[in-house]
Order: sequence, then structure tokens, then C-alpha cells
Amino acid sequence: MALHLIKLCVGADSIEDLADWQIKHLATLQRQKAEAVLAHVTRQTPKRSAEILAGGSLYWVIKGFIAVRQRIIGLTPRVIEGVPHCAIALAPPLIPVARKPMRPFQGWRYLSEEAAPEDLSLKNNGLPPELQEKLAVLGLL
Repeated sequence: MALHLIKLCVGADSIEDLADWQIKHLATLQRQKAEAVLAHVTRQTPKRSAEILAGGSLYWVIKGFIAVRQRIIGLTPRVIEGVPHCAIALAPPLIPVARKPMRPFQGWRYLSEEAAPEDLSLKNNGLPPELQEKLAVLGLL
């Protein structure tokens, strides 16, 4: 069973903001002739990496709601200014999920398969994300 990570997406107001930032970041990497891989660098390295790499995703919290996920394709150690970090490599597609309220927290957290929200699709409820967010705040979704 896969294990997921959850992280606040600071500075993004929507899934579209996150997508735009990632597209611009990949373009910058290509201009610099660097490897064009989306990666989020974090200070802590997950100890349960084998479980994460067995199909886990990074769930992004945007404006107080788990809103979207990206599949994790690698965890690579990095050293920045002499301090160990971890680069979480992400597959490019952003997959919207059923919005679920989430309080702020620092860093990242593990997210179990059972606690992870479902991917949005027409079978789920087909409601626009804004309406889902309002219904989730009211505890109706």
C-alpha cells in the first residue's frame, strides 16, 4: 500500500497558479540546460521512502484545502550550503482531488491511503471545485 506526503502550497491561490509556476520553472530549467524535472526541495528526508516510492503522491494544500496531487517519482538527497535536504521529484500532471479542509502545518506530513481524498472525476460528484470547497467548509461533502 502506498504512502503519501502532504505539503502546503505557499503562494498559490489556485491549482492554476501552481500549474503556471511549474511550467515557468521547467522552462527556466530548460533555458539553463539543466535536467528539466519538477522537484520540491525540503529540509527533511522521509524515512519511509520505500512506501512513498511504491505509488505515493504529494498532496498540495491550497488556501486551506487539499486540492491537487502529483505522483512522486523519486527522492534524491541534496546538500545546500552544507545542509542535507531532499528533492522530491514529481510527475508533471496535476491531478485534482475532492477538496478536503486542512489546517496549516509546517513542513510535510505523511498521509495514509485511507485518509487521502479521491481523485475528482465525473463519478465522484462532478461539482465545480469552488462549490466543492463551499460544501466542504459546511461539512456537506
